[in-house]
Amino acid sequence: MNKARTYALAAVLTIAALGPSFAGGKKDAPPAESAVRRIVVAHTQAYVPYDFVNDRGESDGFEVAVLRAVDELLPGYEFSFVPTSDEDLLIGVESGKYALGTKGAWMTEERKKKFLFPNRPSAVSVIGIAFRSSDSPSIRDFESFAAFSGKLVPISPQSAQFALVKDYNAAHPDKPVALVPSDTFIINDAYQWVLEGRYDAFLDIKLSFVNSVLSEKGPYHALADKLAYAPYKGIPTWPLFNLKEGELAAAYDLAMATLAENGTLKRLSLEYFGEDVFSYVSP
Repeated sequence: MNKARTYALAAVLTIAALGPSFAGGKKDAPPAESAVRRIVVAHTQAYVPYDFVNDRGESDGFEVAVLRAVDELLPGYEFSFVPTSDEDLLIGVESGKYALGTKGAWMTEERKKKFLFPNRPSAVSVIGIAFRSSDSPSIRDFESFAAFSGKLVPISPQSAQFALVKDYNAAHPDKPVALVPSDTFIINDAYQWVLEGRYDAFLDIKLSFVNSVLSEKGPYHALADKLAYAPYKGIPTWPLFNLKEGELAAAYDLAMATLAENGTLKRLSLEYFGEDVFSYVSP
């Protein structure tokens, strides 16, 4: 029997042995090694605890841990993580150098033109107000701040924070918050402006307040006794996919649904944030 006939017979016997699992039936065996697609995931290096490089030189952080859990549920993919700069991440994902990137990103109209957003966010950024501790009897939350004065440090109109306050005002036309646009998104003097009385609150990310004011190593820790904080709500953060990665984004969404149902997201949130950040997002 020549070599060609030998290969043909071997193929027939293999198909017969596999039966329906190969011939249109359920495929129980994991994908062959050659079928696994390797995905390069970029992440920022110092946004603790979302995405960072730990003291062992390893990719770490809540969003990295979530994507590792996603990877475990997707046998057709193998994720590798690359720490990089914010600029390289954005340019790299847009150009296709990276299939996706994670940086604690909020969804904006501008980003939707450049990146593919999945249906499910990877994390949550808790937003709230920093205000004078002396006003604590009157200011307890966002609603009581609006009733107190609503004098908020100006916000960049391109930011998700601006849209957040705009939505609040639409729902509370009787007691709106003063929404003043600013050309500067990061305002280093905001805490001082609040203490001076120019404004009565600063819309701040909880993590930033903890790291900047409450932490003993924070640059504004000297103000810890003079400032208080009240959380308002959570803004979802998203992995950014290259526009051509629709199939990968769909697989990510299926895996994230499983991670939400089996409690993995809550467990990782408690591990990295000390609380369930998803509880701040309205269902």
